[in-house]
Amino acid sequence: MIRFLTGNTEAQIGSGFRPCTATAQLYEFPEHEPWLRFLDARGLGEPGYDPADDLAICAAQSHALLLCVRLDDPEQSSLLSALKEIKKSSYINKLLVLHTAKNQIVNTQDQCAAQAYQQQQIEQIWGKPIPQVQLELADPADPEGGDELLQHLVQLLPDAAQLSQKHQHKLAEQQLFLQHQKRIRRYATIAAATDTLPAVGFISVPALQAAMLKQLASAYQLQWRRRDLSAFVGTLGAGLGIQYASHLGLRQLVKLLPVYGPTLGSASAAAISFATTYAIGRVACQYLYYQQQEQPLSPEALQQLYRQALTRIHAEKAHETTHSTTPQ
Repeated sequence: MIRFLTGNTEAQIGSGFRPCTATAQLYEFPEHEPWLRFLDARGLGEPGYDPADDLAICAAQSHALLLCVRLDDPEQSSLLSALKEIKKSSYINKLLVLHTAKNQIVNTQDQCAAQAYQQQQIEQIWGKPIPQVQLELADPADPEGGDELLQHLVQLLPDAAQLSQKHQHKLAEQQLFLQHQKRIRRYATIAAATDTLPAVGFISVPALQAAMLKQLASAYQLQWRRRDLSAFVGTLGAGLGIQYASHLGLRQLVKLLPVYGPTLGSASAAAISFATTYAIGRVACQYLYYQQQEQPLSPEALQQLYRQALTRIHAEKAHETTHSTTPQ
């Protein structure tokens, strides 16, 4: 079940004839920025194992309890005893019963009778109806009843479901950006090249950035109207817009200075134009994706992404410069 829900192949699957979870195991999802944690307890009823400490730890940390019950095993006294202790703690009030191993019972009527019996015992202890799912885990990649399990988990943990949706959007947005990254770099390179000439960049760089935004919008099957462009710039924040305009005008003036102006001004102008064009393109991809999905996106998130993109490009260019001037 954990493999199905998280994709974590390290979750050990036993044979059913002997215990494979020697201690309570922790699985986090997603691995790098987790918002959901599974605590896999040891099998109840193992000889010489007292589950009291593990149950206390799990109950104190958990928001929901998944009870896994084999339909072909009517002896569930250990699970029922554990459930009594968990109820006494009053920490957990969200439960879901997973009835597994239905294929071990050939007759359909016997399957239904076994499930009704197991469910009745559990609800009798808990004191109220509990949602249930029939789950066949022979294939962890595509278990029978897996979709129904996911639907119940969404109802059981709505906050986690919302975070899951955000995570999926984040991954999808990043994948789409990678498809457009070469195009953005191409525009950034041209903008940098034209901004080496005095006064030319003042016209060429904004024009190239506008053309890039138009192409990106077309790729996302959207259109940049004047009010859309204003909304995008407004989302980035007035501070960033003023800063950008100031840099653009200042570097044009620097290029007009005698002697050192054309050399130093052109070099810095090219670097700034490349970085700002790339950063605008990166932010535009995220903005357009969430517009396309009709999902909310905070201005703070876009502004942070803009700064991250600028920092990344500056670091990349600094590394290239250091690399090229290293004595051999």
